[in-house]
Amino acid sequence: MVSSPHEAMHRIFQEYPGLFSGVSEVLGIDFPLPTSVTVLPNDLTETSPVERRVDTLLRLEAEDDEPLLLAVEAQGRKDPNKPASWAYYASYLLTKYRLQPMLLVVCQDRATAEWAAREVTFGPRQWPLLTLRPLVAGPHNMPVIIDPAEVRKDLALATLSVITHATHPDAGAILKSMTTVLRDTPQSIANPIIELVAQGLGKHPAAQLWRKLVAVDLSFYKSPLSEEIREEGREKGRAEGEARRAAEDVLDILEVRGIDVPEAIRERITDCGDPEILRHWLRRAVTAPTAEDVFTDE
Repeated sequence: MVSSPHEAMHRIFQEYPGLFSGVSEVLGIDFPLPTSVTVLPNDLTETSPVERRVDTLLRLEAEDDEPLLLAVEAQGRKDPNKPASWAYYASYLLTKYRLQPMLLVVCQDRATAEWAAREVTFGPRQWPLLTLRPLVAGPHNMPVIIDPAEVRKDLALATLSVITHATHPDAGAILKSMTTVLRDTPQSIANPIIELVAQGLGKHPAAQLWRKLVAVDLSFYKSPLSEEIREEGREKGRAEGEARRAAEDVLDILEVRGIDVPEAIRERITDCGDPEILRHWLRRAVTAPTAEDVFTDE
C-alpha cells in the first residue's frame, strides 16, 4: 500500500469525482452540480523531452453550462516554482481541450494553504499579462467533522476533511466519527475510504491512531490495511511464541544440568522478547557453570 498524503489528497477526487461540488460549496464558490464527470489523462507532456503531469485531471459537465476542466494538485510545502507550473497547466489545458480550466490545490498545513491561495501575476509590473487564482482546500477552510451524522451526509467530503486535518488536535474525535459511520457502511464503499485515510495521514501521529481504530472498530473488514494490521498481529504473536519457547528451553537446560536459577535471573530470561538473544543464551546455558554465566559474554 502506498503511504503518501500527496497521493490521497488528489486521488480522492478520482475515487469520488463529485466531491468537487461539496468542496466548492464549502469554499463559497457557486459551481453548478455536475451531471457527469470524466477522469482524463493527467499527462501534460509536450513533444519536447520535458514531462509535466498534473496530479489529477477531471472533466466536469453540468446541465445548461459549459464543461469544465478541473486540475487537482496536492501540495505539501511552499514551492516558488509551482505558480509558473500551474499557469502552464492552465494554458496548456485551455489550448488542448478548448475548455475553461480550474485549479484546486489541496494542502495539509495552513501556511502552505495560505501561500497557495495568493494571487500571482505574470508579466511586467506596468501591464500584468496573467493572473493565477487557484482554489485552495486545507485545514484553514475545510470543516472539522466530528459528528457521525455529518459524516454520513457526505462521506467523500468527510474523508477529505480527515486528510486535510491530519495534524488537528482533535484528530482522535475526527477519526472516531469516521469508524463509527464505516461500521454500518457496505464494505465496497468503506474499503477505499479506509485506504485513502491511511494514505492521507502518512507518517503523522494520527496514522497510528487510525490503524488502531481500524483494528478494533473495523476488524471485520478485509481491506488491504486491515489485512496488513492482522498480519502484523500474527507476526507479533509468532515472535512472542518463539521467544516464550526459547526462554523455556534456556531454563530447562539449566534445570537438567542441576544449576540453581535465582528468581531475578529467571525473570530476566522469561521477560526477554528477543528470540535471537534467547538463542544466544541457550547456547551459553549448555556450558555455563552458573546461571549468571549465561550472560557473562554480553
